[in-house]
Amino acid sequence: MNHSTGLAAWLRLTLTPGVGGESQRKLLAAFGLPDAIFAASRSELAAVVGKRAELLFEQNVDDAIEQTLAWLALPGNHFITLADSLYPQQLLEIPDPPSVLYVRGNPACLQRSGLGVVGSRNATPLGMQTAENFAKTLAASGLSIVSGLALGIDAAAHRGALAAHGCTVAVIGTGADRLYPARNRELALAIAEHGAIVSEFPLGTPAIAANFPRRNRIISGLSRGVLVVEAAPESGSLITARLAAEQGREVFAIPGSIHSPVARGCHKLIKQGAKLVETAQDVLEELGNLPLQAALPETTPAQAPNNPILVALGHDPVPLDDLVARTQLAPETLLAELLSLELSGEVATLPGNRYQRLG
Repeated sequence: MNHSTGLAAWLRLTLTPGVGGESQRKLLAAFGLPDAIFAASRSELAAVVGKRAELLFEQNVDDAIEQTLAWLALPGNHFITLADSLYPQQLLEIPDPPSVLYVRGNPACLQRSGLGVVGSRNATPLGMQTAENFAKTLAASGLSIVSGLALGIDAAAHRGALAAHGCTVAVIGTGADRLYPARNRELALAIAEHGAIVSEFPLGTPAIAANFPRRNRIISGLSRGVLVVEAAPESGSLITARLAAEQGREVFAIPGSIHSPVARGCHKLIKQGAKLVETAQDVLEELGNLPLQAALPETTPAQAPNNPILVALGHDPVPLDDLVARTQLAPETLLAELLSLELSGEVATLPGNRYQRLG
């Protein structure tokens, strides 16, 4: 946004505690730009938002405004309002678009066709590998990969998009000046450099549980569809999928093992009508009409493993005792072979002394 005309009024409107998004939109619809809102009388404002009108006069947010202006003076920081040409058109299609967006990075990423990629924070190694590979291929096709910077599937999706030198957007539930979770700090900095970090929350907003479901509507709102990679039956990822369906977006889900608790949410979505996805091409064919920037890499059919331990592992997590019975190897021999396979990236160790084949 141009940091001159109207910026202070936008900040005053959106930083005033107690005047939420619904009240802000009502006032904007009634009076136009925030300058006109603050030029109106108390009675005129009260006719639109009732007692909340008093908050606009009683609450002092001058310090918050000054702090935000100082943040905006730093390179790479942006403030986009509903009135700006840079405001994402697709967000205007949802019932409750955020009045403003705080952006770290490149706002142009918000204008591209997006795909939300979400899933469990407690993802399996195979699930994270799948999310990263899908995101890499889809980002190479020209899609912006949109996710929530959480641990697990979200982080893997962002990494995949970055590996493809594509756009990725992280929609966060804190202020844009905060990097949460701390374990994803380096990833967040890479996204800010090569993509965009987006928040509707004022600077300094901490990680509050209630804010994360709210940010999910922006993930789906910025996207033409949402892909769920792994999810428990009752999880935030399914909230994002539900919001996507309500917003008229496509919902995709990758099936998994019937024995995996993080596959049950995906299976639930498929039963409810989500499109079952096996390859990135399935997503692209469903979305259609994408401005492809590069030819998609050919997918090589998976070859059957020739290592007897990999054959015995199959595709589901296997307890060590079961693997001993399947392979008929001595436990010490089997453990040595498993360690070698883990170091080569072919096997992952899971909690509960279980092992899973990757790839």
